[in-house]
Amino acid sequence: MKIVVAMKQIPDLQQIRIRNRQPVFDDVPLALGNIDKNALEAALLIKESQGGEVVVLSAGDENVEDTIKEALAAGADEAFLVLDDSLNGAESSVIAAVLAAAIGKIDDAGLILFGEGSGDNYSGQVGSRVAEILGYPQVGFASSIELSGERVTVTRSLEDCDEVLEVPLPAVVSVLADINEPRIPSVTQILKAGKKPKEVLELDELGLDLPAAPVETLSNLAPETQRKRVVVKTVDELLQNLATEGVVRR
Repeated sequence: MKIVVAMKQIPDLQQIRIRNRQPVFDDVPLALGNIDKNALEAALLIKESQGGEVVVLSAGDENVEDTIKEALAAGADEAFLVLDDSLNGAESSVIAAVLAAAIGKIDDAGLILFGEGSGDNYSGQVGSRVAEILGYPQVGFASSIELSGERVTVTRSLEDCDEVLEVPLPAVVSVLADINEPRIPSVTQILKAGKKPKEVLELDELGLDLPAAPVETLSNLAPETQRKRVVVKTVDELLQNLATEGVVRR
């Protein structure tokens, strides 16, 4: 059985600068989302304990080919990519349709894993949309995943309790960020990643009539901050100013 892990290429969030309340992406390197790495690690742990193959799946522009090597270095067996410039920054419903069509072309895909949300938009929609398109059962907020024959048992972490569900395969599961600690590839693994199999499809090879995006992002602005620039020289002056603002009591 193949475990498919959907992974998204995003800008390195630690290197994004803000100018005039807008993010500046100039010279910001691309990377895989952190929660996607948790999903990959969950797949690798299942493979190590029960066998199978791990296939990483991604859709985007041509830069994805280089970025996905990080997942191959971490232990994925194969990459399956759908590349088209129009997919760069595409809305969730469009990406879900593309990923669902791509999954249909992967033989013996039994378990499809997602992070609970992407590292940039964090809409948390794509996994559920893919499950709906494919007609697969879907479980979210997974903190534990166990395979048993043709079924998967998933522990969900909810606000006030843990819920244990068992669903038949194939199934879609989205994992929490704290489900595990992703491994760091060794230098040898990084060097070998480029030799692992990789299948690349162009968007028109999927034969899709992509839906019009129902959501349009008009702006993406950082919150406004207003600083009073009050200079204090002592702790007493700091406390007095905080008390004046009603932040602390004296």
